Order: sequence, then structure tokens, then C-alpha cells
Amino acid sequence: MGNAASNWTPTQLKLAFNFYCQTPFGKLHSKNPDIVELAQLIGRTPSALAMKLVNFASLDPSITRTGRKGLRGASKMDREIWARFHADWEALAVECEQHLQHLQQERGLVHAAALQSTDDDALADFTGEVRQAVVQQRIKQNFFRRAVLASYRGRCCITGLSDPRLLVASHIVPWSADKANRLNPSNGLCLSAIHDKAFDTYLFSLTDDSRILLSERLKTSKDTFVRDVFFPTEGKQIELPERFAPSQEFIVKHRQTMHEKSKSADQSP
Repeated sequence: MGNAASNWTPTQLKLAFNFYCQTPFGKLHSKNPDIVELAQLIGRTPSALAMKLVNFASLDPSITRTGRKGLRGASKMDREIWARFHADWEALAVECEQHLQHLQQERGLVHAAALQSTDDDALADFTGEVRQAVVQQRIKQNFFRRAVLASYRGRCCITGLSDPRLLVASHIVPWSADKANRLNPSNGLCLSAIHDKAFDTYLFSLTDDSRILLSERLKTSKDTFVRDVFFPTEGKQIELPERFAPSQEFIVKHRQTMHEKSKSADQSP
């Protein structure tokens, strides 16, 4: 075990930032049982880990622009870890999960290959590299979902729906279109399943000030349910996240694609 006064290692900082991304801002305190558990795992005190998490918050523009400043004292290495995650979300999400499994196995807390153990039947037909790829894909998807839902306080940013079974971490720029930002939480919105489907098919988008913009294709719908659910939302500002605000660059791309699809639909015979 390390101690709170010693320097943080790169692995400890990666795991701390990985946790920061996936935990609501209001739970970044030393009494949180998940912080107590992770602190024990990485050889830090809960207070030291909580302090480090709030150091990361001081680097987050979504936090600082609301007047919250986090905790001053972010180190050079804190900033490097922040930058490294933003440069390669996928690799570091997988790396952190592997570090966690290794530490848990060292302490006898889980059996080997714990990630697969809960779903071995689903993976039974895969072997070797294919099996590993499937597991890594699951790690990445889980990271993105947890990060986006935590940022939006576990609520749909349009309706306020909070049942996790009906919530989707929706990509702004599709998974297939931008590999570098597949796991970037700023490329996500927390939406209900029906709003996710509509957003994914460009039936609505957002303005630069985060207001809902319905597509011309949606506005022509005669379906009563569609009209009741979507029409009242036009011009409404979404509930912005605590952290990882949606990137303007991604929003512009999504909106442009929506307009292009509407134009194509108008020109169809």
C-alpha cells in the first residue's frame, strides 16, 4: 500500500480519472463507498482520492464555467493524464479496466477474467482474438454509457426520465464516423430510447445554444404520438450536463447532416 503523502503513480492517476469520468460530480467525496473501495485498491486514503478527483474537476471547462472551481492544485501529471485521455479515450478506457482487474485479482477480490464471467454463455462461441475484441468492445461501450449518464445526472436531457432501463448514451457524431471520439463523453447526450432513435436518424438536432431543432421531415409527420412527444420540445433548451458539455464541433456536424437529409428528402421524386 502507498500512502497519501507519496507521489501519485501514472496508473493511480489513470484509475482516478477513469473513476472521475464515470461518477456524478456530487459523489466525489470521501464517504462515497465506491471511492473508499477504489482508494483501498490503489493504495490511497479515501480523502486523498477524493481530493485528487476534485483536482481533476478544476481542469474541466464544464465545471469551471458554472462558477465551480474544483480544488486547486492539479499537478503537471494530472494535466498530462487529462490530455492523454482526451487524445485516446478508447485505449485508456481498456487499459484502466485491465489495471482494475489486475489489482482485484492480486487482492483475491474477483476471479480471473471477471469481465467475461457474467456473460460466458454469450462469449462461448468466440475464441482468441475475436473473444478479446468482443470483451474490449463491451468495456468501451460500458465506459461511454457510464460517463455520459453520470454527466447528465442519470436523466434524459430532454424529458428528465431517470429510469436507466430506458436511457441511452447517444452519440452526437456516430460511432462509425469518428473513431477518435467514440468514447469522448463530450460526444454524447443522455436521451430516452425514443429520443435517441429520433436523434440517431436526424429527426431533430440542436442549435448552438443547445435548443432542440426539429427537422422538416419530422414536422411533416401526421402521427399523433410523434406530434404529442416531439412538437412541444422545439426550441426547448436541453438540460446541460454537470461535466463534458456537448462539443459545439460535434453539434454542428450533426445539425448539418440533419439539414442535408431533409434537403435530400425534399428532392426525392
